[in-house]
Amino acid sequence: MASFQIGAAMAKQLFPLVGAAGATALRLGIGFLILLPIWRPWRRRPSARDARALLIYGLAMGCMNLFFYLSLSRIPLGVAVAIEFTGPLAVAVATSRRAIDFAWIALAAIGLIELSPLAPQSNPVDLKGVGLALLAGVFWALYIIFGQRAGEAHGGQSTALGMGVAAMAIVPIGIVHAGRALFSPMLLPVACAVAVLSSALPYSLEMYALTRLPARTFGVLMSGDPALGALSGFFLLGEKLSLMQWSSIGCIILASAGSAATARHASAGTGLIGS
Repeated sequence: MASFQIGAAMAKQLFPLVGAAGATALRLGIGFLILLPIWRPWRRRPSARDARALLIYGLAMGCMNLFFYLSLSRIPLGVAVAIEFTGPLAVAVATSRRAIDFAWIALAAIGLIELSPLAPQSNPVDLKGVGLALLAGVFWALYIIFGQRAGEAHGGQSTALGMGVAAMAIVPIGIVHAGRALFSPMLLPVACAVAVLSSALPYSLEMYALTRLPARTFGVLMSGDPALGALSGFFLLGEKLSLMQWSSIGCIILASAGSAATARHASAGTGLIGS
C-alpha cells in the first residue's frame, strides 16, 4: 500500500507533461516489461475459461488505472482513493444480507455524501473528479472478481498477463493523448519509478499476500489505504484536506475495516491493491 501511494503521488507529477492518460500508459507499459522476465508468463497455457477471466481482469485493470489517474487530475489523492475504495467494499458486502453489513454500507455512504460537492464544505471537490473515481471503483470491483479467478493457480503469471492486456488497451490511448512527449528520455527515470512502485511491486506482493492471508486480515489491512493516500498527498504533493474530508475518509476506512472484520468467510482475499 505504501509503495502504491508513493507511486501515485509521483505519477501525478507527470500529468503536466503527458496528461493522466499518458502517465497511465507509461505505468502499465513499463510495468509489463518489468514483470515479463520476472514471471515469464509465456510458460502458462491458460484454458478458454482462464483466458476469458484474464482478458476481463486485464481490461478492468487498465480502465481502473486510467479512470483513477483521470480523477487524480481533478481531486486530491486521499479523496480519490477513498471514493474508489467503494468498489472493493461493494464486493465484500454484495452477497450478504446481514444487518451489520448494511450498517457498513450506510457508514460508507455517509463518507461519500460528505465528500460530495453538494455538501457544505470549505474546500469542495470537483464533481467530475468524484464521478471518475467512482468509475475507477466499479472497475476495481471487476478487477477483484476476475483477478481472483485468473490468479487461482498462477498468481504472478496472471498478474503479468493481465498487465499485458491492460497495456495493450491503454498505451494506444496514451499515445493519442500525449504524442511524442510520451517517448521523451527525460521522463524515463520517473516513469520507471512509477511503474515499479505503482504496478510491478505492489501487484506482485498482493498476489503473494492473497494466497497466504485470510480474507478478514487482508481486508482490515487494506482499509488503511485511503489514509495512506491522504498522507502521501499531504507530504509529497502538498494537498491539504478539510476536517470534513478527513472525517469522510475516516468513515470509509471504518466501513471497509468493519466489513472485513465481520466477514463470515476467511478463505479468499477481498481487496487487492487496485489502481
